[in-house]
Amino acid sequence: MAGNRTFTMIKPDAFEAGNSGAILKMIEEAGFKIVAMKATRLTPELAGKFYEVHKERPFYKDLCAYMSSGPIIAAILEKDNAVEDFRKLIGATNPEQAAEGTIRKIFAKSIEANAVHGSDSDENAAIEGNFYFSQLERVL
Repeated sequence: MAGNRTFTMIKPDAFEAGNSGAILKMIEEAGFKIVAMKATRLTPELAGKFYEVHKERPFYKDLCAYMSSGPIIAAILEKDNAVEDFRKLIGATNPEQAAEGTIRKIFAKSIEANAVHGSDSDENAAIEGNFYFSQLERVL
């Protein structure tokens, strides 16, 4: 059964470009409720921990450097079928392949600077949300 929560991050490129408000508006207009949100900045070490699953991949170092290059917005979102519906809203990782009207099609600069992160499973949504938010921060 699909869960009702997912995790997202507005990445440094979209934050720096001033697109956070427009992205959050699209998320809310798609029926998601924001149940936890904060602006923060990852250190290279924290980025490394978050993306540890990719440690052996050739892009890992660049990904960690990019994700620690500026502020981000981390958020937990709620909606029925949250993970799948959010993945549809954000579009393909490569913005050239993303469907028209998706967040990445509109706001991404490249496959690397693709504006937002979205959890790929209910299990990862919980892990990723817990990485950024303590139990006290999720009381909503």
